[in-house]
Amino acid sequence: MEQVSQFFQAVNTFLWGPPLLILLMGTGIYLTIRLGFLQVTKLPLALKYLFTEDPEAKDLKVDGDVSAFGAVCTALSATIGTGNIVGVATAIRLGGPGALFWMWMAALFGMATKYAEALLAVKYRVTDENGQMSGGPMYYIERGLNNKFLARCFAVFGIGVAFFGIGTFAQVNSITSAVEISFKIPVIVTGIVLTVATAAVTLGGIKSISKVSELIVPFMAAFYIVGVIVILVLNAAQLPATVALIVKSAFTGHAAAGGFAGATIMIALKSGVSRGVFSNESGLGSAPIAAAAAKTRSCVRQGLVQMTGTFFDTIIICTMTGISLVITGVWNDPALEGAAATTAAFRSGFGAVPMLGELIVTIGLIFFAFTTILGWNYYGERCTEYLFGVKGIKTYKYIFIALVAVGPFLKLNLIWTIADIVNGLMAIPNLIAIIGLSGIIVAETKQYFDELEMKEKEKKKAIA
Repeated sequence: MEQVSQFFQAVNTFLWGPPLLILLMGTGIYLTIRLGFLQVTKLPLALKYLFTEDPEAKDLKVDGDVSAFGAVCTALSATIGTGNIVGVATAIRLGGPGALFWMWMAALFGMATKYAEALLAVKYRVTDENGQMSGGPMYYIERGLNNKFLARCFAVFGIGVAFFGIGTFAQVNSITSAVEISFKIPVIVTGIVLTVATAAVTLGGIKSISKVSELIVPFMAAFYIVGVIVILVLNAAQLPATVALIVKSAFTGHAAAGGFAGATIMIALKSGVSRGVFSNESGLGSAPIAAAAAKTRSCVRQGLVQMTGTFFDTIIICTMTGISLVITGVWNDPALEGAAATTAAFRSGFGAVPMLGELIVTIGLIFFAFTTILGWNYYGERCTEYLFGVKGIKTYKYIFIALVAVGPFLKLNLIWTIADIVNGLMAIPNLIAIIGLSGIIVAETKQYFDELEMKEKEKKKAIA
């Protein structure tokens, strides 16, 4: 088993070396420049679109399976999960507090990437044999880049992430671990309940998954954020020093990581970017699969809506977890890892009522991770449909449910290593496609905002 673990670790180290980190960050920076920092200048508009219905979507003839809000909730259900609670703890343990800074950078530029891939997903989506919308990188790679080989590679890697990465093992293991720590419920019992619940929702398809996501995701995100705000208020005196430590460690490294400064900076950057991608999935190519199901006629509008997912996931929720770990000092305890570290941080942060802090992490983790399982079930289903047609969907779902059942019994370190590997493989063809189709992304964006500006001028003339 040790040799297997070492093999996967070697593959992970090679895959997540400088080339992939440069490709991920470079794509985001390149798009940011070409789109004129759209993720900053258009964020208020994107948030407005998130909470207001597309006027054209009221027309029943508009293509799509779920509302624009439902599509982003489905995407958020897949992104807000263990990456926000366990992944942040893992990143900070490996790279020190500076890893959180690099997560912010990955998210900032990742918002431009998320916008671009969602735009392409809606533009190139198709309707499958069951009448459902299918879209995502496999379609814009094939129909936009005219490259079936890369499209199939993406679909295969996408199924791999659903089966062995973000979709099953990491989520299931984290849920069963947290429940055992907090409620002393045996792993096997939680595993059975989780498997049954997953089967009950996922067999209903995208509409069922979307309804559950719309209900759970906003409520649990607010619940978790309020919990962290309590910690920050109770530990307000340490907040300035905590933020200073995070920024300083990003550029100087930290003694806890060991080695010389250059190595620690690289570890912080690698941990922050890889865990950031695991959490918000910008560049991975997963969220556009959900975006393609949205009832909208505008690919730009849906791109803006999907972009907010990275903002909420990493800039807000991952930051909440990271600051809690650093402000309480728990990040520097070598005896704690994963869910146990975040749980300890919340227990410490809540002072006189530690059990309340523990309860917030456990409940948050259960629901975040469960909705991630649901979202990734859908992503893998669409990749399966692309490769094998609708006839392969049932077999895929049965295998997925079986993997959820075995997830609780795998080791944490090996799980995260496998997840990193399949994530990296999935990102490569998607990023190649985004760069190759960047001209179309820029043209669609310019046309949309030119038309929007013209409409605004006409409104002002009408009022005058």
